[in-house]
Amino acid sequence: MPTFRAPDGTRLSYRVSGDGDPLVCIPGGPADSVYLGDLGGLSAHRRLIVPDLRGTGRSAIPEDTSSYRCDRLVDDVEALREHLGLPRMDLLAHSAGTNIATQYVARYPHRVGRLALIGPSPRAVDVTITAETRRELARRRRNEPWFPAAFAALEAITEGTGGDFEAIAPFFHGRWDAVAQEHHEAGRPRNRDAVALFAAEGAFTPARTRAALASWRSPVLLLTGELDLNSPPVAAAEIAELFPDAALLVQRGAGHYPWLDDADRFTAATAAFLNG
Repeated sequence: MPTFRAPDGTRLSYRVSGDGDPLVCIPGGPADSVYLGDLGGLSAHRRLIVPDLRGTGRSAIPEDTSSYRCDRLVDDVEALREHLGLPRMDLLAHSAGTNIATQYVARYPHRVGRLALIGPSPRAVDVTITAETRRELARRRRNEPWFPAAFAALEAITEGTGGDFEAIAPFFHGRWDAVAQEHHEAGRPRNRDAVALFAAEGAFTPARTRAALASWRSPVLLLTGELDLNSPPVAAAEIAELFPDAALLVQRGAGHYPWLDDADRFTAATAAFLNG
């Protein structure tokens, strides 16, 4: 895998797949980017450039663990752009990675063409997702065989009384089958420090980020799954309102990984947006 150096000297890796105009894809987690795969076949439409965030996948563990903080990861994205020699790039991000992407746009608005936020996280822009919103979405899965145990765990988590996060994994997929279970295992974050420090104090400046996004005129796609417990459609809609030129797409029957639940639908919609 090719590598580049971050501003602090940390060696970071990335992989490239497909042909066409480049699309830099920021994974969530922070987790090994392998869980993104080729985004359901999006590599047939774009050349996907997918970095492993520092301390994940084949990227090195930094000497300074405070650099796992979300706002510090923005510097790594800029270093990748410079390494690739791209004066401007289209950007796609998933889940926690959308926090990096929105802060990147706020800091380097002239460096981004089109922006696709998949299963967007609200943390960088301070959008609240209530416990009841998550419960309402969860109850739509009440006829699934795994529902009782998963819902009990969700209740415990939302009430702050504990709960097993592994038990709620089925809620993040449109179908909890063998493929989803394998994907879940591949996408589990392995670096606990990277996860714990991602949102450390100072990681987000929502007021500043919101103000910057409000004046950014490039096209934005927010795509979330109809059943996405992590990024409910109502929250994605609120995030979309922060941009002057944003489109919201709710993919029917999908969870937090829409390219896995219906690859053709996801790829068609995302490619159509990216290609204008």
